[in-house]
Amino acid sequence: MLPGTDGKNINGPSLIKVPDWIPNKLGNYYLYFSHHSGKYIRLAYSDNLHGPWNIYIPGTLSVSQATVCGSHIASPDVHVDSIRQEIRMYFHCPIYGGTTQYTFVATSSDGINFTHQTQRLGAPYFRVFEYESYYYAIGKGGSSSIIYRSTNPYNSFAKGKSILPSSRHTAVYLNGNIAYIFYSRIGDAPERILLSTMDISGDWSTWTPSVPIEILRPEYDYEGANLPIAPSKGGKTSGPVHQLRDPGIYEEAGKLYLLYSVAGEQGIGAAELIMQ
Repeated sequence: MLPGTDGKNINGPSLIKVPDWIPNKLGNYYLYFSHHSGKYIRLAYSDNLHGPWNIYIPGTLSVSQATVCGSHIASPDVHVDSIRQEIRMYFHCPIYGGTTQYTFVATSSDGINFTHQTQRLGAPYFRVFEYESYYYAIGKGGSSSIIYRSTNPYNSFAKGKSILPSSRHTAVYLNGNIAYIFYSRIGDAPERILLSTMDISGDWSTWTPSVPIEILRPEYDYEGANLPIAPSKGGKTSGPVHQLRDPGIYEEAGKLYLLYSVAGEQGIGAAELIMQ
């Protein structure tokens, strides 16, 4: 368990399989997550995808290490780059001395100790994917999400069109020229995980997500199913609520898994996705 108040808010899962080139790994899987107002990125590890999971108490990148950051650091989006033999983490924070939040990037050779870069990449809540020699991201811009693009994963991303009104966090799975975008919406009752598809074969300025379908809503008490249904609000929750948030996608051995925050921001759940 996380000590003190560190475990009172849990959100933003991002899961990787630890590559063989990492020395002295804690386990076969690293699950990164955050606290909405936390001072460091959390880490859990396991030898089995289905658990049990152990908390790495020191965590990973912290506000004290990331000198660009002000009050908190959150929303890890973690990628394995086997060519460069590095773990790349996108994260957001309010800039030091200010309140405006941006996405930044940090890299690591072991998945635990990260070195951050100071360049602002774009809006917070980046989920990055690579397609035809470009790095794309979906970030949060006010009342909707925004598509971004860059020629490399470290430099500032060019801002594109707004999509997905009222969306909170997103997750992206690519299948050929189709992007499957998982997300939840602020104001839904209950807030739940939705899916829109988006054809990305044409000019990126024309990309348009489909009308969403529902993927998952709270079904169990630990997900908040026993709590009253009410429209969700922006920002963090002060306790358990009837909501699912913050989807993350993980693929292994032909299987696709959906991770998500339960009861608002009270823990992390996972489910296998059957794509039809």
